[in-house]
Amino acid sequence: MLSLNEIKTGKRIVVDGDPFTVIFDQHSKMGRAGAVLRTKLRNLRTGAILNKTFQGNDKVEAAEIQSKEAQYLYQDGEKFYFMDNEAYEQFELSGEIIGEGSGFLKEGALVSVLYFEGEAINIELPIKIDLEVTEAPPSIKGNTADGGSKQVTLETGVKVSVPLFIETGDIIRVNTQTGQYAERAGKK
Repeated sequence: MLSLNEIKTGKRIVVDGDPFTVIFDQHSKMGRAGAVLRTKLRNLRTGAILNKTFQGNDKVEAAEIQSKEAQYLYQDGEKFYFMDNEAYEQFELSGEIIGEGSGFLKEGALVSVLYFEGEAINIELPIKIDLEVTEAPPSIKGNTADGGSKQVTLETGVKVSVPLFIETGDIIRVNTQTGQYAERAGKK
């Protein structure tokens, strides 16, 4: 069981039988009242966000999440198909569960699949992933003293803001947690 001080951002806990990841935590102490912890939790099964406040002596169960490597195979409508790299079994997850991370999945990519009580519930992408720029507006020469940026489309269809020097065919590294450009990784 975890006490109030052990519930931090990134921690995985069980609330009402479902596994959650803490995505925000704020401790506060109000005068004579006990300590309070305000949290924002993401349900690992559904992707739903829950605001929950814990009181001073509340305790929660740590979620026992196992992680296995799997390969992303393909998408069919709202379903994403993966193959377990150890057992070579295929399974599916819905786009609703994967959420915004689905924009960074390309065929053949390796991901960590999260299991709770033997059931595949979600995936974890690598922090940075390399993707090809498929559409980029031409760079306009001029005032680039403030850096400048433009919107490009990547091979997965997601749009990202990048510096002006990025062109179609470039391979860029994108941070999957923030969805932002990290660096240029080369040319195709």
